[in-house]
Amino acid sequence: MSAFRRAPVTGGPPQRDLLGRLREAQIVSSKPVLPAEILSTILDFLAVSDLIHFAQTSKRMREMVYDDTRWVQRLQLIGCWSEVAARARGEEDRRKRSEALNALRAEELKRAGTGNTAQSVTISGRGELRKPSLPFSESRNTQRLNGVMIDTQPPMGLGNKDDGFDFTTLSPTSPDLPSAHLPLDSVGVLNVIASARSIRGAARQEYGRIHGALAPFYKDALQVKHPSHARIFRVYRDPKQQAQMLAQLRRFGKGDLSLESQQSLLKLENMIVAFEDAVSREFDQGLQLNDVEGRMRKYAYVLVTLNGGQRAIDRFLSENAIIKDRRNLGDPMDCVSPSNPDHLFLVESHSFFSHLSSAFNAQITIIGQVFPTSVDVVVPFIHRVGTEVITPYLSELITYLHERSIESYIRTVAGTYEQSLRFTKSLQPTPSSGDDFYEALDQMLTNVFEPYVSVYLAEELAFFKGRSEIEVTGWERQLSQQDASVESMYMSNVNRQADKRDFLTSFKKVVMMPVNVLPTFPISRFGNKAVTGKSLVNAEVPDITQAPSSQESTRPGTPNTITGSMLMMPRAMTPVPEPPTTELAAKAAIMKSKLEAIRSLFSLEVALNLVHMAKASIERATMFAKVKGPFDAEARTQCEAIFILLLKTLGTRHVKAGFDQAVEHLSKYNPRTASDQNQPGVAPLVMFLELVNVGDLIQQMLDVFYEQELVATKLTDRNDFLNPTVKEKKRFEQMLDERVAAGLNKGIEVLMAEVDFICATTQNIEDFNPGATGVVISKLVDVSPTNTAIWIVETVSAHTKMLVGSTDKNMLDVFNQEVGLRLYTMLCKHLKRQRISVAGSIRLISDMNHYYNFIQTLKNKDLLEYFTALRELSQIYLISPTDAKELAAIIADTDRFHGIFRPEEVYEFAERRADWYQVKSRVEKAMYGYGCIVM
Repeated sequence: MSAFRRAPVTGGPPQRDLLGRLREAQIVSSKPVLPAEILSTILDFLAVSDLIHFAQTSKRMREMVYDDTRWVQRLQLIGCWSEVAARARGEEDRRKRSEALNALRAEELKRAGTGNTAQSVTISGRGELRKPSLPFSESRNTQRLNGVMIDTQPPMGLGNKDDGFDFTTLSPTSPDLPSAHLPLDSVGVLNVIASARSIRGAARQEYGRIHGALAPFYKDALQVKHPSHARIFRVYRDPKQQAQMLAQLRRFGKGDLSLESQQSLLKLENMIVAFEDAVSREFDQGLQLNDVEGRMRKYAYVLVTLNGGQRAIDRFLSENAIIKDRRNLGDPMDCVSPSNPDHLFLVESHSFFSHLSSAFNAQITIIGQVFPTSVDVVVPFIHRVGTEVITPYLSELITYLHERSIESYIRTVAGTYEQSLRFTKSLQPTPSSGDDFYEALDQMLTNVFEPYVSVYLAEELAFFKGRSEIEVTGWERQLSQQDASVESMYMSNVNRQADKRDFLTSFKKVVMMPVNVLPTFPISRFGNKAVTGKSLVNAEVPDITQAPSSQESTRPGTPNTITGSMLMMPRAMTPVPEPPTTELAAKAAIMKSKLEAIRSLFSLEVALNLVHMAKASIERATMFAKVKGPFDAEARTQCEAIFILLLKTLGTRHVKAGFDQAVEHLSKYNPRTASDQNQPGVAPLVMFLELVNVGDLIQQMLDVFYEQELVATKLTDRNDFLNPTVKEKKRFEQMLDERVAAGLNKGIEVLMAEVDFICATTQNIEDFNPGATGVVISKLVDVSPTNTAIWIVETVSAHTKMLVGSTDKNMLDVFNQEVGLRLYTMLCKHLKRQRISVAGSIRLISDMNHYYNFIQTLKNKDLLEYFTALRELSQIYLISPTDAKELAAIIADTDRFHGIFRPEEVYEFAERRADWYQVKSRVEKAMYGYGCIVM
């Protein structure tokens, strides 16, 4: 053959390879695939055995079935998975693994330091130590968990081929060993759920252990025709173990998510009910026989193990002797007198609570013997006693009294509530009782008294309001009747026809006739002991038996009950005066009696009665503020309302009205018709100042009452300026200060009128101008103050001293300053009415020094300057007529009197010199230059 070969052709169109195209083709699978969400939902409704079979179909199905969250969900339904415990165990595992890794690295570093690193350490190209392989040989069927070697391959022949779960044990020998590798025993099955642990990644094994132990009993219970034929009653003979297994099966059935789970649970529940009925009958027999330590205790424990023992608790409470025989503890009608509902016998209700306390404590002892400490029987027992024993007793008593006597009603509600508090404190808790015991007692009291508290508090306030109104109205009626009787007595012998004939004659006599004003005594003293607001609030009876006879009061006293005794103000036994026979004399006598009765316009006894009534009401209402709950805030508000009502009643109705009448009577006082020149002082002002003392004592009583009853008991906060009690208390004090100030202002006017009257009636012409009447002048000069000055100082001093200790210091300073200024004005006016000679100027200077010394005792520097100037002014009368230039220099000296007197005013005083007309021209010439010739 020829050796010719066709050369390969390059370029040109490529040749087609048909078989290559076929070889490149692939067969595309068209099998349908369900979404993972649908598959997961389907798995949720499969039985456990079906789940294991389903997991064997493919690797993907196995991953879905073995997902830990699926088995955690079942454990949660059973109630044996704790997320907190799982998290804590996971953190502990991570810590141990970290410690083991650190120890391994330390060991490798130690080997690297000794040079033996050929087999254990590999140096990377970058000079770093690479992590070595594990230094121990393990088979593929073993794994290490927390340092313990675990064989994950189950023993041959022991697996449950129906459900696919490995054989599990119930009593692990190591706390870190999974519980699926220990031998099974019937006793361990009783606690298989209680011993389950929450381990992330091992939830399937934990559920498998529970399933392997309980599934046979569960399936058998669903297949038997009669509950008594169930396997559980053949394996376990002890009723407590039977109850324990039934309780576990109930919990295990909740983890069954199959379609037949509802029917299975219903059938299991019927078995449990039949068992519970049988055990309850045994418990009832023990209850009837009072076999506390025997049947009652045994079958109570069985019922508690089965389902918490609620049926045993209900039977025990319903058949309890206290609830069944509650009428034997006491009859509520024994607390009320059959003839008079105002007569209460709360000792009977106290006896009821005492008997109830003894019986309750006895039942508490029985409860501790019968029921285990894990179940709470005491709290339901407390509520049953409150609902079925205490509530009917109190309801009958309170409803009966509310319809018949409000006073008995409020006393009963407060008294029984206090007895209830003592009853709760006398109860003995069981050893297992905690704070729930005392909380249950408080809740029981709340439930018992809740229907009555709001009505009671409203009735308490209304009762106090009515009683206080009666007290004040009675006092006002007593005063009006007393005034009417006095006026009737004085007008009884008036002959109006005869009075018309001698009206002008009698008028002059009555106007100039001094009226005898009875002596008074400081109201703030009883005997030799000072009475304070605190002693009166605390009902301390003042000692009035040691009062000196010279200080007996003429004010009529009103009775006041204090601690069961009658407090009477001392009353002077004065003879009844003869009634006047003329109308004008009667009117004068009536005015005199009104002025004498100024200090009786409001009564300390009435204030004491009101304070004691308010104290009783607040103490009763405070009972409901002792226990924190729904009554606390309402009771505190009502206590504050009672105190506010006390302030309004004492302030507006009693004290304010009394001060207003006193000021009105005081304004009608005329010293020319009602002055007694035999004693210093203005009687109406003295009485008004005693009234101020009484008002101050009432204010002290209220302060002490506020501190003791409201602040000390924490019913109110004195520092809260928005609190209604604080605002009302300040309003009362402001009202009292305003009324005292108004009365003192009117009293100062009356006092100055008295001073003016003393000056006009007692100042002798020859006191400052000897010889003015033609009497021979004695050569001996009297340098003592005049009787008028002495009388005025004694009068003013007596009234200013009466306010010391009874009013605020600022008010006292204002009063003294006002008295001093008006006295200064009155003396200037009096001085301009006198004629003063050089010889009489000595006594004038003595008078001015006497006034100055009195003003010094008031300790008012501003006021002292006025009387210093007045003392300097008196020296212009001592200058001889021959020294006219010196007199003119004194008159014109503006600095001499410190701006108090101007030269024109000093000139007016100089005109009162007896020799003024002799020296006038020379004084004016020296002052104004009269007679000078201008060149």
